[in-house]
Amino acid sequence: MSTTPAPTTTLDDRPVPVRAKLAAVWTSFMFLYAYVDILGFYTPGVVADILDGKVFTFDLSQTFSISALTLMAVPILMVTLSLTLPARASRTANLVVAALYVPVTVFNVAGGFYLYYYGLGVVLELVLLALVVRYAWTWPRIAPSATSPDPRREAVPSRPA
Repeated sequence: MSTTPAPTTTLDDRPVPVRAKLAAVWTSFMFLYAYVDILGFYTPGVVADILDGKVFTFDLSQTFSISALTLMAVPILMVTLSLTLPARASRTANLVVAALYVPVTVFNVAGGFYLYYYGLGVVLELVLLALVVRYAWTWPRIAPSATSPDPRREAVPSRPA
């Protein structure tokens, strides 16, 4: 029997592009947001209030439904926009939307009957929004170099002298 240890291999750990990180964080944000709301239906009295036409202190109406849909559509769309917008526009959109959703997220704790439950949900959502801001703010830049041509440009043939 050989006592030579088997060679160890290193796991492939390539850097994740910032666009993928942002899309992943927005996806996590939406799952968390939805899950907090869905589990909130198990809070005593919530479903009865909904059946009576109330959500927190708001009357259920088309205006409420459109507002709620719009409020959720923005982070949902950020998954796609983070991947498809040009870098500068994506960075700006991520910074602006994340900053706007901080007060929206904090407001959601006001509607919760279970303060620790909703508080935990809000804290986790704020951590995700902070990650969006961090990834967008520190978006890697490519410095122009005089020694290497821009690989995105076509080479221009030189004229003979």
